[in-house]
Amino acid sequence: MNKTAQTGVVLTDIRKSFGNVDVIHGINLTIAEGSFVVFVGPSGCGKSTLLRMIAGLEDVTDGEIAINGRDVTDLDPSERGIAMVFQSYALYPHMSVRDNLAFGLKMARTKANEIETRVNSAASILKIDHLLDRRPGQLSGGQRQRVAIGRAIVRQPDVFLFDEPLSNLDAELRVSMRIEIARLHRELGNTMIYVTHDQTEAMTLADNIVVLRNGRVEQQGSPREVYEDPNNTFVAGFIGSPRMNLLDATWTGQDHIDLAGRKIRSPLAAQSPQEGEKITFGIRPENLAVTQEGNETIPATVDFAEYLGGTQYLYCQLDDGQPLVAEYRSGPPIETGSRIGLSCAATHHRIFDTTGTRVR
Repeated sequence: MNKTAQTGVVLTDIRKSFGNVDVIHGINLTIAEGSFVVFVGPSGCGKSTLLRMIAGLEDVTDGEIAINGRDVTDLDPSERGIAMVFQSYALYPHMSVRDNLAFGLKMARTKANEIETRVNSAASILKIDHLLDRRPGQLSGGQRQRVAIGRAIVRQPDVFLFDEPLSNLDAELRVSMRIEIARLHRELGNTMIYVTHDQTEAMTLADNIVVLRNGRVEQQGSPREVYEDPNNTFVAGFIGSPRMNLLDATWTGQDHIDLAGRKIRSPLAAQSPQEGEKITFGIRPENLAVTQEGNETIPATVDFAEYLGGTQYLYCQLDDGQPLVAEYRSGPPIETGSRIGLSCAATHHRIFDTTGTRVR
């Protein structure tokens, strides 16, 4: 690798094993300088392990980590130019907010006037100026998390690492803190890598999402790319709430599929499956049009109608027993037990083969 040509964070064939168990399988990633990248995936997918390897808290079994063109694979965390915000706030309870923010700088023997400048600047950015003389026990959960982020800011790192920092907060605070973290990224412009299992956090915060499963990257792209153009059924089912409908169907030839006994035209731009081949048909709930049952629609029975004000989610069952969710935004409320018709534009169809890989 050309050490001077790369900026941001570059992972080259990163592997991690615990004894005979391989948990990270040769990951290659380039994270652009100044970007906000989110590692997302289910529990056990390796996202926190990968973050901890970038931080230097886990050894790398094989591969190379470079930060701003410098190989940091074997460097101590303090030498990597990173700062990490953990799930737990890890504040010193006997110290004031001011002293918590300043502690790392004092340990690094930073000059007193520089410490004061950095602490006051971080407090201003995070709007915690009025809390500097309080102790952590006198703060709310959201305020404690701001202090934890402030401790990272005062270090003036090249890269911020966030390990599920909002998971201890209630739903309302998580929303407000997401907004705060997004604003912080705009103001500071540093590279930020954020780990979460919450795909809503990933979609709302990231410039770029890395979807992980079993220690491998399933897809990397913008939130819109991974949502609208998933590479496989795992990404299609994991990203989105409610998830994409993934239905068993058969490719019948002439650009048509058979879904629950109804023939649907679904033209493919590239190579089509073989006639009679089993496929998975994907469609997002919001891309289904809900009408009255008819010859031109897919009939379904509403098992449960979830009313959310301006939106209803209809949890349905097709005539062959397959479950499906449809988003319904206009017209009178639809009751449980109703028979409805569903249709969807071909541009929203997503076809996957028997291995779960997207057919494009």
